[in-house]
Amino acid sequence: MHKITPFLWFESGADEAAKLYVSIFGGRIVEERRWSAGGPVPEGTLMSVRFEIDGREYEAFEGGPHDPFNDSASLFVAFDTQEELDAAWSGFLDAGGEAIACGWLRDRWGLRWQIVPTILDELMHDPDPERARRTTEAMMKMVKLDIAQLKAAADG
Repeated sequence: MHKITPFLWFESGADEAAKLYVSIFGGRIVEERRWSAGGPVPEGTLMSVRFEIDGREYEAFEGGPHDPFNDSASLFVAFDTQEELDAAWSGFLDAGGEAIACGWLRDRWGLRWQIVPTILDELMHDPDPERARRTTEAMMKMVKLDIAQLKAAADG
């Protein structure tokens, strides 16, 4: 069996990013790796940070300028309650993130996050196409998603 680990390339601040993610979602820093002598940067410079959230490990690599994060890849996080969703949303914005639309935000390093309520999928795939349509229309007008407003939209 293979182990797949999401690998995130940061221009700089990989350690700060990992600490923020762990502070918002819980988890832990597993290991920091530093360059040894003979590497492309001075010995002791941060190379990567391995961190864990919800039992999944991620690797945050301090790689310098290369390809910046963009909308083609994001981390999707579903929340059961508005309070949990609001806390995560605020955690990112308070740390220099930027709200985008429809539950998406960009953290201060440019990584995209989808911060959504778990009920969104159920409402958008309701057997009643009108409920699904109203939910989708409401979601498309929101920046941060609001569970009560999504339910109200579904109910008409």
